[in-house]
Amino acid sequence: MELFPYDRKAAVLYAHEWAYGRNPAFYDYEHLGGDCTNFASQCIYAGSGVMNFTPTYGWYYIDANQKAPAWTGVPYLYNFLTRKNTSLGPVGEPCGLEELLPGDLIQLSFKGIEFQHSPIVVSVGTPVTPENVLVAAHSYDADNRPLSTYEYRAIRMLHIVGVIRP
Repeated sequence: MELFPYDRKAAVLYAHEWAYGRNPAFYDYEHLGGDCTNFASQCIYAGSGVMNFTPTYGWYYIDANQKAPAWTGVPYLYNFLTRKNTSLGPVGEPCGLEELLPGDLIQLSFKGIEFQHSPIVVSVGTPVTPENVLVAAHSYDADNRPLSTYEYRAIRMLHIVGVIRP
């Protein structure tokens, strides 16, 4: 299976369009633990165009009750994007702040125990600092929010390297 380019522009445009709203094609999980990873998945899907319908370990959304854990769960999305086995969908790899590009994913831990929030990078300025990395997110709805304005204890970043298509 070949790795195809990830459409970063499409992911960022989607993030800007829906940062303060909810796309009616997707359920809003705000009152069921948060909507951040659902929103991040929607943005990544806008840039990848491919879901992975593998039961349990895939990354897909059919409706509010038919979705993969990776679509809405912070650790599950990380595990899906960094999977070792080749399968359909977007592929990510851990990276440093200086390697981030628009359309990439950041995950934050507010207590330092587990990661709880998944904003999408919408802009990276120079020099690359938390003040110059801007994100969009649901659950604390934001667009063009500087990463430096979050109070987090731990951070991990994922660079989307491409998409495996059928």
